[in-house]
Amino acid sequence: MRRALLAFVALVAVSAAPVRASTVDVVGEPQPPRVAASAWYLVGEDGELLARRNESEQLPVASITKLMTALVVMDRAPLSEVVRVTRYAPDALESVVGLRAGAELTVAELLRAMLVASANDAAHALALHVGDGSMARFVSLMNAKAAALGLEDTNFENPIGLDAVGHVSSARDTTALIRYALRFPFVRDALGRESYRGPDGRVFPTTDELRSSWPPFVGGKTGHTSAAGWSEAAAASKGGVTVYGSVIGSRSRSERDGALKELLSYGLSRYGRVQAISRGHVYAQVETGYGRPAAELVARKPAVHTLLLGTPLVERVVARESVQLPVAAGQVLGKVDVLERGRVVASSPLVAATDVSEPGLFGKALWLAGETADNLWDIVT
Repeated sequence: MRRALLAFVALVAVSAAPVRASTVDVVGEPQPPRVAASAWYLVGEDGELLARRNESEQLPVASITKLMTALVVMDRAPLSEVVRVTRYAPDALESVVGLRAGAELTVAELLRAMLVASANDAAHALALHVGDGSMARFVSLMNAKAAALGLEDTNFENPIGLDAVGHVSSARDTTALIRYALRFPFVRDALGRESYRGPDGRVFPTTDELRSSWPPFVGGKTGHTSAAGWSEAAAASKGGVTVYGSVIGSRSRSERDGALKELLSYGLSRYGRVQAISRGHVYAQVETGYGRPAAELVARKPAVHTLLLGTPLVERVVARESVQLPVAAGQVLGKVDVLERGRVVASSPLVAATDVSEPGLFGKALWLAGETADNLWDIVT
């Protein structure tokens, strides 16, 4: 019996077939959009590439830089640590929240000012604090972090994103950066806020208008300088799916917002929900003996899975070849797994759909007599 069970398991594993429940009707495959930007990049939650243009071109990215500033600060300073603000002299058009030199704020307060209101004075104070008074030291930490994250097209010259020779990144790298940064609850919370209240009580709105105007929007970091144009790295989520993308070099705020929304909307449209494991479907039959009906195995629990449309799913069923009587409805006799690219994405025990009773002595004797007669007849003929 043990040999028969193992042989059956191996056979099922080798002959796993496409899962019936995974079919999704798609009328053609949608073409990636051509959005109003110099470069863009879009990936799914699993890193699946969905759209790109000039994705590795090194370009100025303005205040998207502040995502890296935040990551380096959080690596090296507790959110509750107090920072003494240093004097910062901004140009007329820079984004600031009017921090006074000598004021004391926590790292968390300054990070929110930097991420929500894109405050350059907050970024400056944080960089000097973590860099022990040296801006160059902090920038070297930023570049080391970029290298550790595999951002091959990126080099920083300041923690703010001001235009500078050699201060560049790419649509591919900024997408990877926002995808990584949003793993941190603090960053996700900050980028999801609609305003920042400064220490003097003034309220500064987020620089990201999509935050309040488009429900699927999760959060993002905007950027704008004369060299970078209007840019942003962001994420959107709908129906359990999250996509990440960047647009760099749009000509206006509205053009950037439209480009980013179009790109992220396309990404969300590429995913669908499918019934990976179905309730009531018979996945296997198990012999019971004594001429009794085979036990039909059904999934104990259904499962729905979200996947990129057109991605095949594979169904793997492992079950006993035979089982001793009696069989009770709900008795676990196997398992079904659904795999996407070799990774199990849904699983359920397989149970007997109905009772299969054991015959009495007379029934067993009658079955045995019939089997004996059949065998004798086979020998004779």
